[in-house]
Amino acid sequence: MRSSKLVHPSLALVLAAGLSTLMAPVDTAQAAITTPAASTVDDAITVTSTEQLAPGVTYGSFQVQTPRGVTVGYLLTADLHKNKVSVDLLHPDAVAQRKVVSAMTNEQGAVAGVNGDFFNISETHAGVAPTGSASGPEIADGEDLKFAVPNKQRFGPGLAPGTSTRDVFGVGVNGRARVDTLSLTGEVRSAKGTIPLDGLNQYALPVGGIGLFTSVWGTASRVRSTCGSDTSRDAPCSSHTYEVTVRRGVVTSVGQTPGAGEIPSDTQVLVGREDGADQLDDLVVGDRVKVDEKLVSVGKPKLTFAVGGAPILRDGAPLAGLDTKTAAVRSAAGASADGGTVYLVALAGRAPASAGFTIAELADLMRSLGAHDAVNLDGGGSTTIAVREPGQPAATARNNPSDGTERAVANGVGIFVGRH
Repeated sequence: MRSSKLVHPSLALVLAAGLSTLMAPVDTAQAAITTPAASTVDDAITVTSTEQLAPGVTYGSFQVQTPRGVTVGYLLTADLHKNKVSVDLLHPDAVAQRKVVSAMTNEQGAVAGVNGDFFNISETHAGVAPTGSASGPEIADGEDLKFAVPNKQRFGPGLAPGTSTRDVFGVGVNGRARVDTLSLTGEVRSAKGTIPLDGLNQYALPVGGIGLFTSVWGTASRVRSTCGSDTSRDAPCSSHTYEVTVRRGVVTSVGQTPGAGEIPSDTQVLVGREDGADQLDDLVVGDRVKVDEKLVSVGKPKLTFAVGGAPILRDGAPLAGLDTKTAAVRSAAGASADGGTVYLVALAGRAPASAGFTIAELADLMRSLGAHDAVNLDGGGSTTIAVREPGQPAATARNNPSDGTERAVANGVGIFVGRH
């Protein structure tokens, strides 16, 4: 497709519908959803390419003129009304592991994908290695993989008021996408009483909490889960910890220091800090224990896919308090008002030059594309969009990532055709 100048409300329509409907009349109901009341992004967008990857899935590129210069961006749209199109989590073999987006896209058979949540990429705690695991929750193909770290233990830019690390972009069992919030319901029951769970396969536990680690965590050390605090990611690691290993419902070992290594599928590991350590200390080898846990969403129906993300757009309006000053390479995921269309955006890396977006500009862009609700995903060198075009053997990164090559990330959002 040749380049063309378009106002914001038309961009998503062009990229989603393709060249054949470029001049088709705009549905007035859709226009009401996508037309922004005000925008910090320039009103002229140049669409530089658009193509159909599969029925219901499109990919395109665009340029936006910002006060700082031109920003290049890429858009994937998935029409979930099509019964063969779905969206799910791209993820490595373990929660505490990283992999590049193109590899996850190819290994899981996705048509395309973008990077996902912010993750534990660095450490200030002596002797503690970063786990590489995401800050927010993960649900993949209906399976609860992990929960969210405390807000102050998150990596990434500040959250908008009223949002948290428990917020996610996801898809329900009805096949409709939405932005939602998850909570963890769980407990450890034994003859000695019931203890509430505060975490699931996450790199940081709340002070005084107890976390559950399962086989999907991987082999990484569990020490990091007891480091930092509810008010500072850089606070020292706790000196008061306890770990209990449960195999087939029976306590098989206890210790004062969290361990590392593979967790068998029939085994659960409980880690406690401060008050949580004191509660676990009551358990001894041979005790019979039952551990239950599940992630519960505020909205309905139940989510079959979820990835952590910072909300930036709600009910068609940007959230209050979004950053308007710091421009960067960014990624985002959004859903239409009926949840039937998913919008995945990734900006080009800094080479060649790209001015980037502030988070407020990103929210405006997502609204202009047609999103009713949207989240900010990890950015900078993590921002990656991988696409497998018809006839190609594999997906490849298309946005010239800022690091020069793809960065290994904790997870991503994949678009699938004919998977279920």
